[in-house]
Amino acid sequence: MNRYIAILIAALTSAEMQAFELAPRLIVNITIDQLNADYIDAFSPFFKAAGFQKLMQEGKTYEVASCPFTPVSVPSSIATISTGTTPFHHGIIGSQWIDRTTLHPVYCVDEKQYIYGPSQLKTSTVGDEMKVSTHGKSIIYSIAADKSAAILSAGHAADNAIWYDEDFRKWKTTAFYGASPQWLNTPLAPHNINNEAIGDKAIEIISRSGMGKDDIPDMLTVTLSASMEDNEQFRNREDALQQIYIQIDNVLDKLVSNIEHQVGKSHVLFVITGTGTTDNKENDYGLYRIPTGNFYINRTTKLLNVYLCAIYGQGTYIDATWGNQIYLNRKTIEQKRLNMHDVLTRCQELLLESVGISDVYTCDRLLTGNNDVYKLLQGYNPSVSGDIIVNVAPGWKLINEDTQESYTSRYNIILFPVIFYGTNIKGERISTPITIDRIAPTISKSIHIRAPNACSAAPLF
Repeated sequence: MNRYIAILIAALTSAEMQAFELAPRLIVNITIDQLNADYIDAFSPFFKAAGFQKLMQEGKTYEVASCPFTPVSVPSSIATISTGTTPFHHGIIGSQWIDRTTLHPVYCVDEKQYIYGPSQLKTSTVGDEMKVSTHGKSIIYSIAADKSAAILSAGHAADNAIWYDEDFRKWKTTAFYGASPQWLNTPLAPHNINNEAIGDKAIEIISRSGMGKDDIPDMLTVTLSASMEDNEQFRNREDALQQIYIQIDNVLDKLVSNIEHQVGKSHVLFVITGTGTTDNKENDYGLYRIPTGNFYINRTTKLLNVYLCAIYGQGTYIDATWGNQIYLNRKTIEQKRLNMHDVLTRCQELLLESVGISDVYTCDRLLTGNNDVYKLLQGYNPSVSGDIIVNVAPGWKLINEDTQESYTSRYNIILFPVIFYGTNIKGERISTPITIDRIAPTISKSIHIRAPNACSAAPLF
C-alpha cells in the first residue's frame, strides 16, 4: 500500500514540476487605448500576416470584452487590468477627482514625496504579486506615452515605469522606483511620440534589463493608442482610423517577433486588450436636429445650495463639483446635526427636476442598491468619489464654468477583444462575453502566483 502511495506522490510531483517548467518566463501585457473590435474586423484586409491576424488565429481570442464598471476612463481601465478589481476597491475612479482635505483636484498618480507614483492605487497589481512571490527577483517594467498609464500598469513594487515627456522630448521615470536606468535616453528619444516609438522602446527595455533569461517570471506592460487625436492630418475619419490600425498592426508584428527572438517563442505569454474608451471628439448634435442641450453643473449646485439654505438655514452645504460629481460639505452637515440621508434625498429631488438630467445617484442609493446600480457602484469609491453623481441625458453637454470642464454624455459601451498568445496557448475563438478584471487572475494562474489582493474574479482558463 505504501508503495502505491509513494508512486502516486512521485507522479503528482512530476506533474507539478512539469507545469512549472511550462510556465512563461516573460509576460508581455499590451493594452491598446480605444481599441475597437469593429475596426479590427473592418481593416483586417490591410493587416500583415504576423500582426493581428497571427495573434487572433494562433491565440486564444475572447472576441467580446468590456469593463465591469462605469464610467470608464483610461486610468481606471488600466488599473483594473493590472489589479483584477474595479475602482470600488482600487480607488482609481478617473484621471482626476477632488481631494476632500484641500478641495482641489488631485491627479490619479500624484505623489507627495516623489511628485508622481502609484500611492493612489489602493491594491496590489500582478507585478506586485510577482515581486512578492519571487522575493523581489522578478523584473517588472512598464512603458507608455502617458505617466498615468505607465505607473498604474507598473504598480508599487516595479523596477520602473517609463513614459514620454513631451515638454523635454525625452523618456522619463519617477524617483518612486529609484534611480532612472542609465540607458533610458540613449539613443535619443523621438521628437514626436507614437506607437512605433513605444514599441521600439519596449524591445530595448527587454534587451537592456535581461527579461526572460531565467525561470523567474518577469513582466513588461506596454500601452499603445488607437486615438484619433494624433492623426488629424488625414482628410476623413475612415482614412485616419485605417492608418492608425495599420500602424498598430505593424507595431504588434515587430514587437512580438523581436521578443520571441530574444526570449524564445515558447517562453513568452502575450496578452493584448483594450481600455473600453472612445475618442472625446465633440459633436454638434443641434446641427442635425438630434436632441441636445447644455447642463451647467456649477450653476445647478449654486441653486442647490440656496435650496438647502432655505430648508436648513444659512451655510455652505456643497464643497465642490468635479465632472458629474457633487461633494457635500460633511462638516457643515455634521455641525448642524442634520441627517445625511435626508440631505441627500432633498438634493436628489431637486436635481431630478432639472432639464437635461436623466438620473441622480446618491452614495446611499449606490451603497444599498441592487443589480440595477452594480456597474455604477463598481466605478465608485467611497473615499474619493462625490456624494452625488448626476447622469446627464445622452447627447447633452455637461459644462462646469468654474473648472472649464465640458463633455458630451454618451452611454454606449465599447467592445474589444482580449487575446492570449504564446506559452501553452492553442488557437481558439470564444464569443462568450468577458470583463477585463479577469485578465489579472488569468496571468497570475499562468505563472503560479496569487492573484492581486483585491481580485475576486475567476481566471479565464
